[in-house]
Amino acid sequence: MSPEIVLDVRGLTVEFPTRNGILTAVDNVSFSIAKGEILGVVGESGAGKSLTGAAIIGLLEPPGRVAKGEIRLKGERIDGLAGEALRRLRGRRVGMVFQDPLTSLNPLYTVGDQLIETISTHRPDLSASAARERALSLLIDVGIPAAKDRLFAYPHQFSGGMRQRVVIALALAAEPELVIADEPTTALDVSVQAQIIALLKRLCAERGTSVMLITHDMGVIAETCDRVAVLYAGRIVEIGPVADVIHRPCHPYTIGLMGAIPALDGEEDRLTQIPGSMPRLSAIPQGCAFHPRCARTSQTCIDERPLLTAAGSGSAACWHIDPALTGAGS
Repeated sequence: MSPEIVLDVRGLTVEFPTRNGILTAVDNVSFSIAKGEILGVVGESGAGKSLTGAAIIGLLEPPGRVAKGEIRLKGERIDGLAGEALRRLRGRRVGMVFQDPLTSLNPLYTVGDQLIETISTHRPDLSASAARERALSLLIDVGIPAAKDRLFAYPHQFSGGMRQRVVIALALAAEPELVIADEPTTALDVSVQAQIIALLKRLCAERGTSVMLITHDMGVIAETCDRVAVLYAGRIVEIGPVADVIHRPCHPYTIGLMGAIPALDGEEDRLTQIPGSMPRLSAIPQGCAFHPRCARTSQTCIDERPLLTAAGSGSAACWHIDPALTGAGS
């Protein structure tokens, strides 16, 4: 039986009109997320990770706009929603976890008040006492110690890790089908990061919630996700099961990302360095956007843009994938 698809993104293109023309920040991106699955979206700053998440939940800052493509949530198209329909989508069907929990929490209200308000907004059928019990249950679920007492505490009375747990509780308050987590562990120390990762995995397993996890950290991807999409210059350059992408990467950019991670055995004298930097939106090269930084560049890479092609158990957009992985060499 095929898994139930919760989020299906097809040909998503995000543009920013400027005086000098149109800048394409997300370029023909397609992927899906099944029920209970965690899809990692990884890449350097400027790759288009957060913009993809913002487009899905309708939080693009003007003049940014979805120029092409379709976004479907359980088969229902949501990319054209606006006003009240979009407000009902946020929180109720799609939850959001941002990098800095302080930007998501109101310092003037207790965390209990904020949870109860969110619950009551999306579940008006619940009584005040039932909403309060639901808020307490959420704090317990995300591992807040002495949750009954902390319900009346203010955000500044929580540590960074505890605040992030509260934000996750807020994202889950209406039992959404999808949670978009944008760099949820970046501002946390390693031990707290591990706790948040474990929490996300447990909640997905128990609730069947789908998660789009946006990060620049391949270590977080390895620990948390089922599949990973690697973005470069607004394009997916590789996508597939986490274990395969990490241990057998196909695209030169993914190979470079993996080579930049220190090995625990310490056998490498030096880490791999990817030369250059991500191109500006106004200067994305023709052909393969990665070709100015790639050691395998050929004239074809310069002239023609590669499309995602089956490679191993996933797909990659590169003109120089090992033929054995594509089936062309058999």
